[in-house]
Amino acid sequence: MTTTEHRPDQPNLSPRPVSDSETTLAQLMLLTDANPAGNVHGGTIMKLVDTAGGIAAARHAQRRVVTVMMDSMTFLHPVYVGDLVMLHARLTWTGRTSMEVEVVVEAEHVPTGRITRTSTAYLVYVALDDEGRPTPVPPLLVQTEEERRRWEEAEARRARRLG
Repeated sequence: MTTTEHRPDQPNLSPRPVSDSETTLAQLMLLTDANPAGNVHGGTIMKLVDTAGGIAAARHAQRRVVTVMMDSMTFLHPVYVGDLVMLHARLTWTGRTSMEVEVVVEAEHVPTGRITRTSTAYLVYVALDDEGRPTPVPPLLVQTEEERRRWEEAEARRARRLG
């Protein structure tokens, strides 16, 4: 077996482009999602963010992942009952066993079609092997200037975290 062959029982550690793991989730916000102020609980949005980010990370790692941390989450605008929330997740950086994922949250006011960016979050995930131990992930293949900028910003966030 050469080093370029891939065995189905082993993870493929070849570099993978951002596009391979990009994820979009959509969910209609219901009355059960509302807080007493009449808008959607921040915690509801945070759970959806973690779900979307986890899917993107698992797609990249091609295995189970766990959330290590939410580096930051900025709430820019409220989300209301009846809004269609769309979460766009993409990898911004990979380490040996960890990955940073950016999740952008948008809310569509369905009757008008108006879309508002409501939140942005950065989360870190770690890939786990079958025994639940951290395991290597494929490198992220950075192909565009925008992806390079995101990588550099992720490196700066990582440096602050390790600080």
